[in-house]
Amino acid sequence: MRMYNPPHPGEILAEMWLEPLGMSITEAAVKLNISRKTLSEIVNGRAGISPEMALRLELAFGKSAESWLAHQDAHDLWQARQRGDSLGVTAVPIPMAALEAA
Repeated sequence: MRMYNPPHPGEILAEMWLEPLGMSITEAAVKLNISRKTLSEIVNGRAGISPEMALRLELAFGKSAESWLAHQDAHDLWQARQRGDSLGVTAVPIPMAALEAA
């Protein structure tokens, strides 16, 4: 079942890690060895989680890089699906024989 509007991973980072730990964006940015601006953009949903950032988050907070990337993928795919009708894609008819062979 698809999640309805999955949260941006920055929201998850803020609500499940930074706020409970009482950690500011500035403090977390220092721990992650990134700029405050970069982390602020992630937390505020203006930037996504890259594989490198996912690894930084894993090393800092212990939650796997794969998990961070899965959150980003779920969020991005849901956003893309909202624009699906406007993509102008036409379904390709697949012959029954091709489906049976698969």
